Amino acid sequence: MKKITIFEQMLIVVFMFFGIAAHTQDNSYTFEVQKSGQGNQSIIFIPGFACSGDVWNETRSAYESNFTCYTLTMAGFANVKPQPDASFVNWELSIAKFIMDNKIEKPIIVGHSMGGGLALSIAADYPDLAGKIIVVDALPCMSAMMNPSFKSVADNDCSPMIDQIGAMTDDQFYQMQKMTMPQLIADTSKLKLVVNWSVQSDRKTFATMYCDFLNTDLRDKIATIKCPALILLETNFAFMKSAIEEQYKNLKTAKLQYAGKGLHFIMYDDTDWYMSQLDNFITTN
Repeated sequence: MKKITIFEQMLIVVFMFFGIAAHTQDNSYTFEVQKSGQGNQSIIFIPGFACSGDVWNETRSAYESNFTCYTLTMAGFANVKPQPDASFVNWELSIAKFIMDNKIEKPIIVGHSMGGGLALSIAADYPDLAGKIIVVDALPCMSAMMNPSFKSVADNDCSPMIDQIGAMTDDQFYQMQKMTMPQLIADTSKLKLVVNWSVQSDRKTFATMYCDFLNTDLRDKIATIKCPALILLETNFAFMKSAIEEQYKNLKTAKLQYAGKGLHFIMYDDTDWYMSQLDNFITTN
């Protein structure tokens, strides 16, 4: 039997203690998960639409010394193998199941964009599951901002969007993402990274989840959320506060804060303010 060197023993201990690069994708869940850090309190990071869990790298590194962190990348996004039956509801159920299966007690759930919508939905449907939620630039009903009379449709048909996105050439899809992302992120050093996550995403999952999220309305059900909720919003939303507050009026535990600069990717565009907001909220009992 090969003798294990002192260095190899140290690596094994580090891996077991901190969970470094512990990426796993269990087909019983709709995501790949990386476990890292240490601590009795856990934080679950849910990335936004078509994004990798790497969007949380800088955020996670600030908390790994005191918290056990679970960073998700949803199946079909950012080069993670897709799974059948992708839907907002199925993804919510899967994350809730993961928390319960692993007996993660009162985690802090942090979600960006669609991930923020998932955090809201989990906290609403499972009021005793989360300890706190942090929603980074997400609304209970995105479509209502464009159409105030919007009503979600049961059994919404996403096939036209799936067909349209699926028919694009690789270059057409890339050019679409390249044109879209500067409207969502001001930090140009991160543009290529975010575009690549979209391009590496499964087209059917991309189209299905975009269509499904556009049909999602959480405005009524967030009334059942009991845990504290920090809602961080991009600076442009400060100019439409009345509409934003109307969307969140049923979430009685909400604390709404608006960034001073940047766009949708607040963690990149207004980092100091963003980290200060997280620190204050996470450390407050």
